[in-house]
Amino acid sequence: MQRRDVLRAALSAAALAATGARAQGRPDAVQAAFDAQRASTPWTLAFAGLQADAAPMPLRLHGRLPAGLQGSLLRNGPARHSLGGQRYHHWFDGDGMLQRYTLGARGIVHEGRFVRTAKFEADSAAGRPVRQAFGTVPPDSEPVTSPDDLNVANTSVVQHGGRVMALWEGGSAYALDPQTLATRGPVAWSPTYAGVAFSAHPKIEPDGTLWNFGVTSFRGLLSVYRIDAQGALAQAVTLPVKDIAMVHDFAVTERHLVFLLPPLVFDLARARSGSSFLDAHVWRPELGMRVLVLPKDQLDKPQWFELPAGFVFHLGNAWEDAAGVITLDYIRSPSAWHANEGLKLLMRGVHEERDVATITLLRLDTRSGRAHQTLLPLVAEFPRVDPRVVGRRHRQLFVAARQAPGDRPGWDAVQRLDLDSGRTDSYRYGPGVMVEEHVFVPRPGSTREGDGWLLGTALDLAKQQMLCSVFDARNLAAGPLAQGTLDRPMPLGLHAIFVPA
Repeated sequence: MQRRDVLRAALSAAALAATGARAQGRPDAVQAAFDAQRASTPWTLAFAGLQADAAPMPLRLHGRLPAGLQGSLLRNGPARHSLGGQRYHHWFDGDGMLQRYTLGARGIVHEGRFVRTAKFEADSAAGRPVRQAFGTVPPDSEPVTSPDDLNVANTSVVQHGGRVMALWEGGSAYALDPQTLATRGPVAWSPTYAGVAFSAHPKIEPDGTLWNFGVTSFRGLLSVYRIDAQGALAQAVTLPVKDIAMVHDFAVTERHLVFLLPPLVFDLARARSGSSFLDAHVWRPELGMRVLVLPKDQLDKPQWFELPAGFVFHLGNAWEDAAGVITLDYIRSPSAWHANEGLKLLMRGVHEERDVATITLLRLDTRSGRAHQTLLPLVAEFPRVDPRVVGRRHRQLFVAARQAPGDRPGWDAVQRLDLDSGRTDSYRYGPGVMVEEHVFVPRPGSTREGDGWLLGTALDLAKQQMLCSVFDARNLAAGPLAQGTLDRPMPLGLHAIFVPA
């Protein structure tokens, strides 16, 4: 696709998003509904949100941090869920806050800082939401002039090429100062792709190459990026995709990129009617789950596979053998109900358990065109692998798991699945703890997959504390080697990385 076409696509998306921007809305009832649930529903603490940055605060440390584990756990997620009495209608709408847990000789120290996107600044100046969001169209919204007008930089974080960047789904990466977490501004990989979506789940291969993608829903376009180890754009290609879906994640192998397209399809007529971006999507199960495989050396030569209808947010890892068979693991739900409705209910303080997500194993034969998947009875989300095996043969998969039903959303355990044997190793925090994504950190000097630590955070509802835990990744059941407690609850976030000191 030529430069002028990419730019036209991005601007077209912004213009169409603005179609319903002046629509009047009723006085917001979501905040009132949430407030009514607070006293009787403890888990709402996880979604109450903040209005200010979190100053540095040490954690009380129990146990001893491993000598080789020094650096920072960086976590991103929606943190400002309301402003001026107006509450966002979907969990994914909140302004992003980058949190840092620094592990070192002083123990663990926490701090958090909002990403000062253009949207954050505009809403803050007005004292209420004036920009649209993923699932919310505030009354009297400002017209949208570019995709980054809506950017909340609230989904993930990456360090690459000397930069730390907060990531979102539909716009630019936001560069941050690695020492102070101050916002430096949106990243333009090239003049052609300035403002074009750069998604929240880039994959960094062992040689330092970063692959990512972006979806321009209003034009049915998928952009693919290859960034070299120094952080410069090496290649960018934009492809048309019929019935473009909501695509959140992807996988890489040594020779291919793999995209799972659930049948949650963008509807242009709905978008033009003034719907939020989320509500402009339609569930069309007759399309099934489509799988798009792109050869890295021929990104314009797609191969398609078909699976039964299902919904997916996150993929773990993929690899391929000499016979051209791609093996992949991902988290599958029967439908998009949770994304469409369940995460709206959370913002009202209501929890409903439907369409639970489970680990699914997928095989794609690129020579025969056949696909086969196996659904495992393991309720989980946030799959992670040893970063040294991204795109390569892997055996260990780490997830946040749900081991016991309850009257609250989320996960209560961390789990390791041996993909070869099917054996699991897990640690359950307990019924009153809400678990966030945990990340694997390799042990310095070791080259063996899975030899290292599992590091992550959780919210203890009864004590109103954050827990920062370090596990021996080879023995989760033994419990944390070290655990810090933070005497201030923080909003539950999404994705994290570990940056060694």
